[in-house]
Amino acid sequence: MPLVKTLTLGTKNRDKVREIRDILLRVPLELVPLPDSIPVAPEDAPTLEGNARLKAAHYAKLAGTWCIADDTGLVVDALAGAPGVYSARYAGPDASYADNRRKLLEALGGVRSTRRTARFVCVAALANPAGEILGTTEGVLEGTIIDHERGEGGFGYDPIFLPLEGELTLAEISHEDKNASSHRARALEAMRPLLLELL
Repeated sequence: MPLVKTLTLGTKNRDKVREIRDILLRVPLELVPLPDSIPVAPEDAPTLEGNARLKAAHYAKLAGTWCIADDTGLVVDALAGAPGVYSARYAGPDASYADNRRKLLEALGGVRSTRRTARFVCVAALANPAGEILGTTEGVLEGTIIDHERGEGGFGYDPIFLPLEGELTLAEISHEDKNASSHRARALEAMRPLLLELL
């Protein structure tokens, strides 16, 4: 593989950019955000992996660099896997994080705590400047959906997601702790060997 020094982070979400940079801090690559001029990638695949591939290929070709992108979904067992691939737009195309959390809690109204099992699934994809996908990895974090928000940190569904091993939501733990064990951390850590091959 060619020598790669610059890796574009294929997301317009500033929260994701911060997390990816923190997780990949020890990889000796220059991690750069997307130029504002690049249009948002399509996310119309039926799976998280499909969307991760679409985003990585789209942004890599338009940026002219190697690119890593991910797609993440919250899978809730009591809702037959929803919101899943639609997690970011669960309450509508322009929904805020709070809108999505509110809709999810309403959908789970009356569901007892033992049936509120869920998991975050993150799929990361790496593409070369031609838009060819070199590999994908997956990270999963098991937990439950609590019935009220807790914590001021994190983003998305973090204030209502309680990891299986722990007593604090993803919004209550430190950024360092989240980035050591989250679904995104697990997917990106699995990608690390492939990234190191590019050096």
